[in-house]
Amino acid sequence: MEDDVRQLLAVLTEIRDNQRMQLERQSEALALQREQFAVVQKQQERAERLQDRAEAIQTRSGELVAKSRKVLAIVLPLILVLVIILVVYVAWMIVHRY
Repeated sequence: MEDDVRQLLAVLTEIRDNQRMQLERQSEALALQREQFAVVQKQQERAERLQDRAEAIQTRSGELVAKSRKVLAIVLPLILVLVIILVVYVAWMIVHRY
C-alpha cells in the first residue's frame, strides 16, 4: 500500500512538473508572439506612412504637371508669335537691304 502511495505521489509530482514546464513554454511562446506582433505592427505603420508620403508626392506631381501645362499653353503661343515676328523682321531686313 505504501508503495502504491509513493508511486502515485511520484506520478502526480511528474504531472505537476510537466504542467509547469508546459506553462513556461506557453508563456515563452506567447511572449515571442507578442514581439512578432509588435514588429508586424511597426512594419504596418511604416508601410502606411510610406503610402501616405507616396500619395502626397503623387498629388504634388499631378499639380505640377497641371500647372506646367497651363504655363506651356501661355508660353508656347508667345514663343510662336515672337518667332513669326523675328522671321518677318529678318525677311523685311533682307528685302530692304537690296
